[in-house]
Amino acid sequence: MERRVVITGLGAICPVGNTVADFWESLKAGKSGLNFIQGYDDVDLPVRIVAQVKDFDPIANGLERADVRKMDLYCQYAIAAANQAVKDSGLVSGENIEPGRFGVYVGSGIGGISAFVRETGKYLEEGARRISPLFIPTMIANIASGNIAIRHKAEGPCLPVVTACATGTHSVGEAYHAIKFGFADAIITGGAEAAVHPLAIGGFANSRALTNAETLEDACTPFDARRSGFTMADGAGVLVLEEYEHAVKRGATIYAEVAGYGNTCDAHHYTAPRPDGIPASKAIRMALDEAGYTSADTLYINAHGTSTPLNDKTETYAIKLALGEEDARRALISSTKSMTGHMLGAAGGIELIATALAVKHGIVPPTINYREPDPECDLNYVPNKAVEVNVTMAASNSLGFGGHNACVVLKKV
Repeated sequence: MERRVVITGLGAICPVGNTVADFWESLKAGKSGLNFIQGYDDVDLPVRIVAQVKDFDPIANGLERADVRKMDLYCQYAIAAANQAVKDSGLVSGENIEPGRFGVYVGSGIGGISAFVRETGKYLEEGARRISPLFIPTMIANIASGNIAIRHKAEGPCLPVVTACATGTHSVGEAYHAIKFGFADAIITGGAEAAVHPLAIGGFANSRALTNAETLEDACTPFDARRSGFTMADGAGVLVLEEYEHAVKRGATIYAEVAGYGNTCDAHHYTAPRPDGIPASKAIRMALDEAGYTSADTLYINAHGTSTPLNDKTETYAIKLALGEEDARRALISSTKSMTGHMLGAAGGIELIATALAVKHGIVPPTINYREPDPECDLNYVPNKAVEVNVTMAASNSLGFGGHNACVVLKKV
């Protein structure tokens, strides 16, 4: 038997806010989280504009000092966002949710890159005997899910996803299906990343993926003709998904219903999207069909919208193919990356939080820094100012290196 799935908890650590309330207020106001990189003043970097988390306090977010010493920053972000989301949901394992029916699907695109660099330095300078015994469990991309499960006594399915920039969206989509088809009653899900580090910046910049802009206002300009590349960002976005009847029975707050999921691969190139947008369009259409979308719906799309020359025009093609020209022109589309930057494996999680809040509150966040239209990106990207509208259905897209395409569709309950 297929079951309904809803969102009952949200948690955010990101460049525009370390709580969901601050994050949402920033999006509504069109506030940018971009900054010139802090902490690496003595490093020669090809790109210095990023979007870092500001004023993060792990202790205030429920971590112990001993834990902080054992964890890479990406894991700290994941646990902090998960703690927020679980508290928001009101779920307590063993009290109102069976431990064996409570799962964790929180992924990371890269994992513990700072731990990797630190311990590699030890190896090169002092030899293998000096490497920390905590190196492996600090670095691996699945450790955030494991630590979250330990903290919240979640003994059900635990599946950390790694699909580059589509990680967060795939995590939520897979969690949705796990609950829909009866494998769990609630799952903590989303993504986390802390890759704003010289090693990652050098790798992305030298592959010409990052912005070459020199000012913060010009650095992240999704769908704009001036766009030159994405802006790296850190953080975590975590949601609690729950079976509808289970949530209603305990009187939980419901943000939106998860109603559709699409998952395809370009099978084209290891970094570039397939130019015709067909596989991406199939992921979008798959999710919309599962959700029961019709032309009568008021549709919001939180686009992948990375501000790269290839992604934005390809995603525009994909949206048109998925919806048809008429429905695509009616849809409201925005890239919240224009404010948060690109949080890589965390992007899908934080963007689904934005999507859920758009559905709940009837406010569509803008695409800021939009000044020069691109003829190949000719849809309504909600330029520069949030709009109030009764969103009945909303989709969140993610397209990752390796050709990974994901779309999750939400609808108003």
